[in-house]
Amino acid sequence: MTLRALNTLLICNRGEIACRIIRTARRMGITTVAVYSQADRGALHTQLADQAIALTGFTAAESYLDVSQLLAAAAQCGADALHPGYGFLSEHAGFAQAVVDAGYVFVGPRAEAIAAMGSKARAKQLMSTAGVPLLPGYHGDNQDAAFLHEQADQMAYPVLIKAVAGGGGRGLRIVEHSREFLPALQAVKRESRSAFADDRVLLEKYLPRARHVEIQVFADEAGQCVHLHERDCSIQRRHQKLIEEAPAPGLKADVRMAMGEAAVRAAQAIAYTGAGTVEFLYQDEQFYFLEMNTRLQVEHPVTEAITGLDLVEWQLRVARGEALPLTQDDIPRDGWAIEARINAEGPAPDFLPGTGLIEYLAWPLAAGRQLRVDAGFRAGDRISVYYDSLLGKVIAWAPSRAQAVRRLSAALADLQVKGIQHNAEYLGAVLDTTAFAAGEVHTAFLQEHQAAIAAAQEQRHWQASTHTGKAAARAVGSVAVGGSAFGSSGVNGSAVAAFRNGGLNPFSRQHHLLPLFAQGKPSPASDADTLIARSTAAHQQSNIKAPLPGRVISVFVAAGDSVIAGQPLLIMEAMKMEHTLRAQSATVIAAVWCEDDQMVQPDQLLIEFCVPNKSDSTSGAH
Repeated sequence: MTLRALNTLLICNRGEIACRIIRTARRMGITTVAVYSQADRGALHTQLADQAIALTGFTAAESYLDVSQLLAAAAQCGADALHPGYGFLSEHAGFAQAVVDAGYVFVGPRAEAIAAMGSKARAKQLMSTAGVPLLPGYHGDNQDAAFLHEQADQMAYPVLIKAVAGGGGRGLRIVEHSREFLPALQAVKRESRSAFADDRVLLEKYLPRARHVEIQVFADEAGQCVHLHERDCSIQRRHQKLIEEAPAPGLKADVRMAMGEAAVRAAQAIAYTGAGTVEFLYQDEQFYFLEMNTRLQVEHPVTEAITGLDLVEWQLRVARGEALPLTQDDIPRDGWAIEARINAEGPAPDFLPGTGLIEYLAWPLAAGRQLRVDAGFRAGDRISVYYDSLLGKVIAWAPSRAQAVRRLSAALADLQVKGIQHNAEYLGAVLDTTAFAAGEVHTAFLQEHQAAIAAAQEQRHWQASTHTGKAAARAVGSVAVGGSAFGSSGVNGSAVAAFRNGGLNPFSRQHHLLPLFAQGKPSPASDADTLIARSTAAHQQSNIKAPLPGRVISVFVAAGDSVIAGQPLLIMEAMKMEHTLRAQSATVIAAVWCEDDQMVQPDQLLIEFCVPNKSDSTSGAH
């Protein structure tokens, strides 16, 4: 293997993953260069990097997805290599090839491997040849709607419709009955065209109580390939992972071994290099290939926690042309790690992604290996409408699963945020349920245990209300972000300097007037106005307003139509996801104030109902 120079690294991403990559690259003596859109001007990752280069545009398409701008930035800073992070262009074969053709190192697999796994249909054909177990389904080229409907009927419901080019939880629909198939197919194709410029789909038998278990793999250019054990990512909502852990609870040793060996075969089948993740569905002691993600995963910290390895370092060493530092028998596994993804979002039942100014933010205090925070935001930052709502991740490690669960639960209770809504309390309640403590996880866990989660959340409310002085006591302090000390509550240069110096030097910190906290949330006196007014028994829904800035995709009703409770009224796309707005009660449509493909702003009137009370405005997004 020929070693390549890797002195300057351009990071083609944003948020917590960009900050995470900067930390390791800096430790390895590599100069880091950040890029940023106009919406991310002054963002944390731009301050932590050695250099930051502006991209034109606000949206992802105008900035982080613009290959020509990224290559121009690489030329401007004299980069040796480009790291795509995850999301954006990380699994775009064309981008990987363009980077190599321009004379740079791409920190990731070859373009051919990305293309092979990028088409889920082709990936399943390759896995079948490699002897990796597959779910029953249709993975062929015939995309005729009637033909696909027939195939689904023959499989027996529930059936999963999945975009061939999908990823990140988009382009997926579970169909419970034959009558629901065609509308769901249209929705998947529409979402897939918008997100991936490809509306082809495949069909799979849906396992309602399956677990989502994935294997971290790594390979070098000499063909050596290893797995770094498994992760369980079953706690999901709308196919978006929320809580991940390593190892997976309750797996028998022979299943672990077989799954790991299958993942290595999958990687070797496409001559893979670098970091990748082979995802499986697991039910009744049988596992089935789901897909392969040809990139670093959001949940990689739990694997790092149980192995003691730095996966970004491994990525950079493989990209430089080095051999893997360990063989399969040398890969350690110690203790248990659990990660919670902290998103800016509203409460149940809608969990709508949120935007706005972060007025105050105090991450839980990190404690070496035991507690880690990977964050991309500080107080003073703004959550934009242009990108996903991930604020950061909190990762707990302990010798046992029970200890790790308790440690993460306590850390989430310690997180304090003002100005935006977030899901930390909800995730803490999930951890507190008896079922989660027993390891009874599966992909329908959140739906099945709604009542228990709600009860646990109320208990956390009560516990937090007895510690209202706790937040004020933390007006001054430090937090380790990705392993380095960093002040999360102030926007100041000394905090950035501390990060750059490895977190070894003390630094000053701006003092903030803390809000009063009641029941774990900012009090009504200091809490920002909520985006959506919820209806109550005393108020009848009078209209539908846009819950977020976005685009109206389809309007299903017209003035004069009678609708029933739960009936879909329109679909809008916001923050990379589709949201169906429904009637909350039986009523008659008085007027429709929007049309297909119209851009709308928060609180904009979309549909008006024939009801006596015109003052109550409520959206019913699901």
